[in-house]
Amino acid sequence: MKVLGINAVFHDSSAALVVDGRVVAAAEEERFSRRKHGKRPVPFSAWELPELAARWCLEEAGLAPEDLDAVAYGFDPALARPAEEMGLSDPWDHLRITYAQRAPGFLATALPGLDPAKVVFVPHHVAHAASAGLAGPSPTNSVLVLDGRGERGSHLAGRYVDGKLEVLATTELPHSLGLVYESLTDHLGFLRSSDEFKVMALASYGTPRHLEELREVVHATGDGRFVAPEPDWSRWAPRRSPDAEDWAPEHADLAASVQALTEEVLVDLATWLHSQTGDRLLTMAGGTALNCVANTRIWRRTPFEEVWVQPAAGDSGTALGAALQVSAEHGRVPEPMGSAALGRSWGEEELAAWLRRAKVPFTTPADLAGEVADVLAADGVIAWFCGRSEFGPRALGHRSLLAHPGHAANVERMNDVKGREQFRPIAPMVLAERAPEVFTDGPFPSPYMLFVHDVRPQWRERIPAVVHVDGTARIQTVDDAADPAVAAVLRAFEARTGLPVLVNTSLNTAGRPMVDDPRDALELFGSAPVDALVLGPHLVRRAHLFAVDGAGE
Repeated sequence: MKVLGINAVFHDSSAALVVDGRVVAAAEEERFSRRKHGKRPVPFSAWELPELAARWCLEEAGLAPEDLDAVAYGFDPALARPAEEMGLSDPWDHLRITYAQRAPGFLATALPGLDPAKVVFVPHHVAHAASAGLAGPSPTNSVLVLDGRGERGSHLAGRYVDGKLEVLATTELPHSLGLVYESLTDHLGFLRSSDEFKVMALASYGTPRHLEELREVVHATGDGRFVAPEPDWSRWAPRRSPDAEDWAPEHADLAASVQALTEEVLVDLATWLHSQTGDRLLTMAGGTALNCVANTRIWRRTPFEEVWVQPAAGDSGTALGAALQVSAEHGRVPEPMGSAALGRSWGEEELAAWLRRAKVPFTTPADLAGEVADVLAADGVIAWFCGRSEFGPRALGHRSLLAHPGHAANVERMNDVKGREQFRPIAPMVLAERAPEVFTDGPFPSPYMLFVHDVRPQWRERIPAVVHVDGTARIQTVDDAADPAVAAVLRAFEARTGLPVLVNTSLNTAGRPMVDDPRDALELFGSAPVDALVLGPHLVRRAHLFAVDGAGE
């Protein structure tokens, strides 16, 4: 059973391929087109398909479009209602519906040989739910989905048992926690449906002094649902200009208030869901599930023993979820998703050929981990490109910038390298077995950077670059078996510095998608102040790049 999943209607367009319940490939269109999020989330772009990502998924499996049993499209236009009937102000929303209805024909054109009759519509929130409930570690789990919007709702609470979903509660538009957070993002001068993580970071600098007033507007209703109309933000803080270079305390206080409110409502929804199911495992998806501070509060404050969040929790994950859902409906209960490394990769010789064509001097060290650790211990920055690229917005040691966590100045330095705001934190990676020694009050392991942990007091001065202003860190735990190359660098770095932690942030610069192929890596290395580039087993040093004419071996 070969199912290609497609996400295209809103943003973060993507494709995923599931064969007999196993995830073979998944990738965002932005990694190929180099357009952030693939496209802007406006009705006029809903016709654009993730053509490049879809073709790559098929090529990765050696399939042609005519080999597919189904194409699962993560939106069902038959469920949609006119925007005005849902209380939304979007006079062009009908274009989304029209383009979705015509998706079978568009897909047949983009993928010659595909029978348009094989295109199956999967409800948006069911696709989100399947990306978590069917990909998570157990076939029986409670599932919670929240985002901006789907066809007519913004929330789904349910339960998966042996591949079958029972829906227990939904919230219909215009009530939407995701849209509330998106509108605040816009009010604070950031890019809507893109920069919500900046609001979460800014919240740490403020005090939630408007929480009581906001509760009157947005709150859970005690039955697994909530009320969430869009507030008048100017009541609490003036609109911030997108061109503003800094933020005012009132903006941070408003961000802190909405972040605290979001956490409260999510805890209430998850607690209600547990009262209905009694499950030990909660799985989560939807854009709101990328709020790692809220995820941790759910882990701490609800009866669930385990919380598993889909690494591609945003709309990109609906391509994967739609394919898993259709596969399950045809009797192929999916395998657990063991890794987010589902994208492109290149062999050692292919990478060497790229370097030779670019006339870049390089070495292939016998002890790559040791040489990289030497650079890092000397406070150098490494551009790390190794293995299959990650599916989702987090760099997890395959397309990463690595640095020394022991120097507080590296926060400003790394944000300068990436060209982004200075209030943005940078995150640590740590070997899984060492994590409890350094971090606490969060789930272990945490391989996908989707929870925050408190940094133990005795470690805060030792690794100041990865400690946020509130004493927390969004950690990634590294397992030897899953990521031996990264684990080897961590061990070598600790041998030189005594620190079992490294800075890990995404291999990109502000406003650009994460690096995905060797050309992207070389372009970033040529333009950013990075000391060395690792391409698979090969090492390029900036000093050698400008000192040697020609390519090395």
